[in-house]
Amino acid sequence: MSKQALIVIDIQNDYFENGALPLVNPEEASIKASKVLEYFRAKNLPIAHIQHVNPNGAPFMALGTNGVEIHENVKPLNGEKIFQKSYPNSFRGTGLLDYLKENEVTEVVITGMMTHMCVDATTRAAFDFEYKCTVIGDACASRDLEINGKTIKADDVHHAFLSALEFFYAEIKSTEEFLSANKVL
Repeated sequence: MSKQALIVIDIQNDYFENGALPLVNPEEASIKASKVLEYFRAKNLPIAHIQHVNPNGAPFMALGTNGVEIHENVKPLNGEKIFQKSYPNSFRGTGLLDYLKENEVTEVVITGMMTHMCVDATTRAAFDFEYKCTVIGDACASRDLEINGKTIKADDVHHAFLSALEFFYAEIKSTEEFLSANKVL
C-alpha cells in the first residue's frame, strides 16, 4: 500500500514582496500550498517543511533575519517536522530521507519555491531515491532569470522546469486536480 508525504520547500519571507529575493506570484503559490498542507493535516499524513538557511550576513535567507522565516501562509504547526538545509536538494545534509523511511512513505507531493532550483533538485533526488513524485505546479513559484544578456520570464522558467520534470521525474498537477482526485473540494 502506498503512503504519501508532503514536502513544503522554502516558502520563506525573502521570496515575497519586500524580501531580499522576491519571486513572481509567491503569494498565490503559497495560498495553493496551504490548501495542500491542510489536506495532509486533515489526513494526518507526514509533512516535511524545508527551510533554507544561509549564514549571518548572506544576501538572502540569512540566519536571524525575518527573511529566513517560513511564511505565515504555511507556518508549521507544533510537532510538524522542519528540516533546515543549505543546498538546493532538500535531501542533502538533512534528515529528510530518514524521516520518509521511518514513516514508510512511498510517494511524495512537492510544493514550494523556487521551481527552477530547490523544487527541481528535490524532485529529481526523490525520484532517484525511488519515490513516486507529484509536483503541485501552481503551489510553486519562480523568478525571471538571465543568460547571455537575455531575460527569461518567470512564467516561462516555471513551465519549462515543470515540463522537464513531467517528462520523466514527476506527475505535475494543479492544486484543484490534486484535491479533486483525493475528494477534498
